[in-house]
Amino acid sequence: MSRFDALSLTGIVVAIGAVVLGQRLEGGSLGALLNGPAILIVVGGSIGATMLQSPLPVFLRALAMLPWVVHPPQVELARQAREIVRWSQLARREGLLGLEKVVGQVSDRYARKGLQLVIDGNDPLVIRETLELDCLARERRDLGAARVIDGIGGYAPTLGILGAVIGLIQVMNNLADPARLGEGIAVAFVATVYGVGLANLVFIPVANKIKAVVREQSRFEELVAVGIVAIAQGDSPHVVEARLQGLTRV
Repeated sequence: MSRFDALSLTGIVVAIGAVVLGQRLEGGSLGALLNGPAILIVVGGSIGATMLQSPLPVFLRALAMLPWVVHPPQVELARQAREIVRWSQLARREGLLGLEKVVGQVSDRYARKGLQLVIDGNDPLVIRETLELDCLARERRDLGAARVIDGIGGYAPTLGILGAVIGLIQVMNNLADPARLGEGIAVAFVATVYGVGLANLVFIPVANKIKAVVREQSRFEELVAVGIVAIAQGDSPHVVEARLQGLTRV
């Protein structure tokens, strides 16, 4: 389940819009910033270099996570905390086996796994270690995928310089025609604009946003693990609620 994140979309529009507006206020035209070969060199070269350094499963995971920028998975900490308190109340009334009534209704895989571990009568320490390892593995996998986008942002400025150099080589080949030198140099440096601009306005912010989503998911799983272990230890619903309150604060 995901929600629409209007802030991310607004940020992209504001960032790119500010550059385009600044170009116009300086007397430039939008057409001066449009250059197909420069886009190909910067974007294609950066993606290709990142593909070279990334294992295929990690690269594919990064592509699958890109929609999280505008549609991140929905994380409702307060609602989940209330649900865990309800489970603890049920366990207090009917025993741990009473949780069998609700485990099939839990949609979140992580929470459902934790409840099943409790129902099976596992030791609280075993439950904690199992859930922590599951969270750690998921977080490591997702952060590794986010670093793929970081990699694209890291290569883009260098590929922008490469594109500018390639453009200047073409300018040098036309030294016999001075009328074309100014235009050629301007076009050559558009690649640098693409490299620096895309890295700092798109790729790196997108990677950081995905990392923030990953950290929020880890926070959700930490809350679930704390609550599930408290239930397994036989803590009262009031104690469970008190432990979860701090984890739900923004």
